Amino acid sequence: MTQVRADFNKANQNGLIPAIVVDAKTKVVLMLAYMNQESYEKTIVTRQTWFWSRERQELWHKGATSGNTQKVISMTLDCDQDTVLIEVEPVGPACHTNAYSCFFNPVDLLENQFSQDTVGSQS
Repeated sequence: MTQVRADFNKANQNGLIPAIVVDAKTKVVLMLAYMNQESYEKTIVTRQTWFWSRERQELWHKGATSGNTQKVISMTLDCDQDTVLIEVEPVGPACHTNAYSCFFNPVDLLENQFSQDTVGSQS
């Protein structure tokens, strides 16, 4: 098997890659966070999720203060090796709001809040 490495050197990514975290059993997307090389390597070594906080500019061990840790089951890089999918066994909710997943705000696709001219001009 060929050794695959995450690419932290892509332009405009500031040394970070997106990390999509999924419940290994339910396959529900729990959260999206960012990893730098150090947090990526700590995640592999500890089998617990570690991220880079863009707001605080520091490493962040998921669950260090809340107890809501995530045991890493598997990690898969995308085709460009600049995004990682992490399957976890969560211990408690993933979201800081105490929700199981951070994704709970539905977007109303029937509400026409954008005109066709606006949408077309951005492509």
